[in-house]
Order: sequence, then C-alpha cells, then structure tokens
Amino acid sequence: MDKFVATAGEALADVADGQSFAVGGFGLSGVPEVLIDALYATGARGLAVVSNNCGVDGRGLGVLLAAGRIGRVTGSYIGDNKEFARQYLAGELEVELTPQGTLAERLRAGGSGIPAFYTPAGVGTQAAEGGLPWRYAPDGSVAVASPPKEVRAFHGVDHVLEHAITTDYALVRAARGDRHGNLVFHRAARNFNPLAAMAGRITVAEVEELVEPGRLDPDEVHLPGIFVQRVVALTPQQAADKGIEKRTVRER
Repeated sequence: MDKFVATAGEALADVADGQSFAVGGFGLSGVPEVLIDALYATGARGLAVVSNNCGVDGRGLGVLLAAGRIGRVTGSYIGDNKEFARQYLAGELEVELTPQGTLAERLRAGGSGIPAFYTPAGVGTQAAEGGLPWRYAPDGSVAVASPPKEVRAFHGVDHVLEHAITTDYALVRAARGDRHGNLVFHRAARNFNPLAAMAGRITVAEVEELVEPGRLDPDEVHLPGIFVQRVVALTPQQAADKGIEKRTVRER
C-alpha cells in the first residue's frame, strides 16, 4: 500500500522510448514540472503525449518539445507555445486537436473502463467528418489527416463517437497526498489532473505536501489512491516554484 518513491528519477526509471503519457495541467497551473524534468532526464524519445496543451516555451512539456522528444500530441489547443506551432506546421510533430470537453471525457472514460462514448461536440465539423491535419508534409501539404468518425442520432440529435484514451503513464501534481496515493488538488490546479491520473496504467503523482495515511478526510479526497501507483514528495522549493503564464496587473 505504501506508494512513496524517494525521487522523481526513481519513479520514472522504467520509462522507455515511444511510450505514451497523460499529463495534467492547464497552461502552467497544476503542471507536474518536477516529473516532466525527470522524464527529460531519462532521455526517452518518440513520446506520445496527451495533455490539454503542451506547456509553454521553456516550461512544462515545452522542455520536452524543444528537445525533440515528443512525436505526437493529443490536446485541445496550441496556445502561446511558438515551438509547438513551428514543429506542427513544419511537419515535425503529429498533433490531434480535440474539443476540450471531449478530451476530458476521453481520459475519464479510459480510466473508467468505458471504450467509447457519443457526444454532440464536433458534429458537422472536421472533428467528426475528418480531414483535420494531424501531420503536415515539409511542403505544407497535409501528410496525415484525421479519419471520419461514426455519427449516430439520439432523440433526433446527431452525436459523434469518440474513443477513450489510456496511456502507459500519467504524470500529475497535487497539493496534498498520502502514501496510499490519495490526492487533494488546490482550486484551479485540479483541472485535468484527476482525469489524466485515471487514464494512466502507471500513474505518478508529485505532491506539494505528503501526509501519512489517515490524515486526509475521505470527504476531501479528489482522487482515490486506486488510480495512483507512485507518489513523490516535493521539496519546499519545488512546491513553491509555480510559473505564471500571463502576468497581468492593474494600475494603482
């Protein structure tokens, strides 16, 4: 039952080239940056990443992206990551863009043992009809396009069939966690973390505060330990290092 691992490096020591990762976070909120740095240190390449976005230039998954370690991304948007956009448009990276809510449900379904589901999101668009560029050729033409998806009417409304997502690993960040893997997230940092954790066959959580089993009130647990296989405790310095994607201030 004790899932504590001393270091992030030990927690990811069995990672190999070509494996898939569901990664929590939204922008720079709730991003498991210590685990991402440990994944970078493994030297693994050709990774398939499922995450709402791919970090920003120089932080989060952007570190792996800049090093050419990621071969495929399934996400909701490219955001302000200029290197992400460059690699995608240059044909160096395969990208499957999917509606944000659909991505969340695909991860949740994977963790719940549901192979697929129908949703009205995307009906009548290329998300359902196919043709979205997954990979560009060097000359700018579309080398790989998304296939058409099954559409079925329920109560007179069309719905598109979406397949669940499961990955080899999941990397998440929590505010508090115990040695059994029960996790509590803080406000907006909850975002995709519980869903990503559910989808991973081996889920590794970095926690800002590690507590002993029994210290967490069951009613405040956001993700039960059944979904978590390894827990890494952050140092106070690591826990405090939180980036701000867009800093805005108002005039006094």
